[in-house]
Amino acid sequence: MTDDGPTDVVTAFLRNRSEVLVLRRSENAGSFRGQWGGVSGDAEDEPDEQARREIREETDLPTGDTDPVRAGRPLTVEGERWRIHPYLFDAGNREVELGEEHDEAAWVSPTEIVTGDRETVPGLWNAYERVGPTVRSIAADGRHGAAFLSIRALEVLRDRAGLLAAEGGDDGGSEASEDGDGWDELASLADRLIEARPSMAVLRNRVNRAMAGADDDGRDASAVLDSTLEAIDRAHAADDRAADNAAGEVGGRVLTLSRSGTVRRALRAGDPDRVFVAESRPACEGRAVAEELAAEVPGTAVTLHTDAAVAHLLARADVDTVLVGADTVLPDGRIVNKTGTRGAAIAAAREGVPVYAVAASDKVSTREAVNLESGSPETVYDGEAPIDVANPTFDVTPADCLTGIVTEAGVVESGEIEAVAEELREYERWAER
Repeated sequence: MTDDGPTDVVTAFLRNRSEVLVLRRSENAGSFRGQWGGVSGDAEDEPDEQARREIREETDLPTGDTDPVRAGRPLTVEGERWRIHPYLFDAGNREVELGEEHDEAAWVSPTEIVTGDRETVPGLWNAYERVGPTVRSIAADGRHGAAFLSIRALEVLRDRAGLLAAEGGDDGGSEASEDGDGWDELASLADRLIEARPSMAVLRNRVNRAMAGADDDGRDASAVLDSTLEAIDRAHAADDRAADNAAGEVGGRVLTLSRSGTVRRALRAGDPDRVFVAESRPACEGRAVAEELAAEVPGTAVTLHTDAAVAHLLARADVDTVLVGADTVLPDGRIVNKTGTRGAAIAAAREGVPVYAVAASDKVSTREAVNLESGSPETVYDGEAPIDVANPTFDVTPADCLTGIVTEAGVVESGEIEAVAEELREYERWAER
């Protein structure tokens, strides 16, 4: 601590497949030698820029391989000697080259900060909590697809369960239930996560699966932690397999829309000749998708176009396949996805172009009802005229406009979806018990 106050430092957490990078400080480090922390350093510049510089210098990851997620409120540690500015970045890969200030690296669940044996620098868990996913961040996320957000929801549940397990269920604000330490609090958290995005069946199914597993294994924080860790691994594997299977349906010229990480992985693996990407108004997330594909699949030509041009391009541009994601697959085989999917599928059916939706089986809804989200009216019209605005975020595509739904088990026809839904309904019964 200087005469002017605490020393400002940045701590950046790099996240890859739900794990974060921790580094052991070497004998060359200026402080906390032998202890584990994030990517950190004194904030000699603006904290935002310093965080990026430390990532480059301490991991050798280029800026293009890291995507900023969130900056958290600063916190002070060690009697206000240090003021930590926490950051979270998504990392595109795990291949890091350590700088001189660190001598070992590990990718771990963040919960190992509180449940593991590593000695960590002061305030590391508190810094992570300020940038980790929350119910609020999931509810407000308009950028990512349902599979991505379902995994973030599992991380919220995992992180809270880990802290409660480390503290024996006593966090100073919750009471242990008769079932086990922290169970009531975690059950309530699971309910709030499900309600944060009610239209996303995959989020509901994956949270229910994790809680059902814990319900069978002990109904306490440790059981929830173990079950969510298993659920996260399973979710990543299912999404990867669905993308690999969809890659087999990709070839020649492909048209897509909106933002789906599973679709992007399928396109990378399928290596089509050309990809047509609708801009996906009003958020226009298709623009970023087109840029990412141009960088990730350099041998593939990428064409960005307006949503209104979809039917025209299907009629005139010799498109071979339409490949889309699905936020939800209904029991009768219909899919709920970003607005524009229905129109694209109907236009493709008119032109005889096959349409595939790629979605892990956890995206199958257990309910017949459809809950469609809407966006802000101001993104469509913010003038003074007395007019109503319709800005639906999702629409429903009929099953007979789909050639098939590609899951981790392969291509599934609409008549087979109900059996999947019935299996998923079993995971909802933990709440009844």
